[in-house]
Amino acid sequence: MQYRRDRYGRELSVLGFGCMRFTRKGSAIDQEKAEREIMAAFRAGVNYYDTAYIYPGSEALLGAVLERNRIRDQVYIATKLPQYLVRSLSGAENYFQEELERLRTDHVDYYLMHMLTDLAQWERLKQLGILEWIQEKKATGAIRNIGFSFHGNTENFLKILDDYDWDFCQIQYNYLDETTQAGVRGLKAAAAKGIPVIIMEPLRGGKLVNLLPADARKAIADNERHWTPAAWAFRWLLNQPEVTVVLSGMNSLEMVSENIQTASAAYPGDLNEQDFALLETVKTSIRAGEKVGCTACRYCMPCPQDVDIPGIFRCYNAMYSEGKKDGRFQFAQTVGMTRQPAFATQCIGCGKCEKHCPQSIPIREKLKEADRALRPLPYKIGINVARAFMLRKSRKRKDQNN
Repeated sequence: MQYRRDRYGRELSVLGFGCMRFTRKGSAIDQEKAEREIMAAFRAGVNYYDTAYIYPGSEALLGAVLERNRIRDQVYIATKLPQYLVRSLSGAENYFQEELERLRTDHVDYYLMHMLTDLAQWERLKQLGILEWIQEKKATGAIRNIGFSFHGNTENFLKILDDYDWDFCQIQYNYLDETTQAGVRGLKAAAAKGIPVIIMEPLRGGKLVNLLPADARKAIADNERHWTPAAWAFRWLLNQPEVTVVLSGMNSLEMVSENIQTASAAYPGDLNEQDFALLETVKTSIRAGEKVGCTACRYCMPCPQDVDIPGIFRCYNAMYSEGKKDGRFQFAQTVGMTRQPAFATQCIGCGKCEKHCPQSIPIREKLKEADRALRPLPYKIGINVARAFMLRKSRKRKDQNN
């Protein structure tokens, strides 16, 4: 197993075990199967295990396995505060204590503010007093490292990154998301600060394996490297020294074995020009079915009306490369629920964006098309209700502070 160091010199396995996708037996996790997979990874050198409060049964399963096999002190646990549920410091404390109980431990090695999408969410937590709470937990050793996981645009990631002295961060990143969400800019910005970066969704939830177009699968199969689609995705990530740990939601011994083999053999600088050319071929194949030829270069930004043009187009394309439900969920998560509205309907048709687009995309027309697809009436109502609730809570907190 290959290891890379965190901010304080601890060695973390470059392959981390993502504990969200354990096989389920009925409504519960198949505990015996999950334990075999966790222990196979542990014996091969995996020492980073990532879970979260909202992963059903995951924290309790992980805690039981580590305790039963007496390996708690030989691994690092990462779990997350469900910040979207927190309404007070006492609420944060209650969630944290429940997590410690589930995990059968007295401390969390890597603790994250879960699923931040914009700076406003972090500002809300600070207003509740989360900085003092974090300081107290770190002082007692109950939390060893503090970080955040992120789903949003690059600009918001950079704002959150710069707002606090984080110990680590976690981003969605893969060869399709190189310029979206935190993206390569976010990765390099964190690394420049000496902040370790944990990677989630390296396979886009398995889509870079199971949903590849036939010509992309053939290109990979015919390549002289003889790597699997999953290996190509992992090797692309591990080729970058800024990446610290790549999480994988492993739910079979075969998957554990393959990923360990890849993680033990992939190093920065291993990929050559021919390798990158193959991945470009694969990306071109994946994007052939997309609706908008947007490369997320962001030359169209900033929009005078704050429309998130590349974010909207990315989600619109995802509807046709990953499924309509997935595309709409990504839209709600990264565009629809940001504090500052970023909808296509805010466009006033000034055309500034189109003057700067290298792809000559008819952006104004495509924004209308994307909005109709991403926000059919039920979704529009749902997002509006959620936003109204969020804003009402925000106004209530302001009134209480005044």
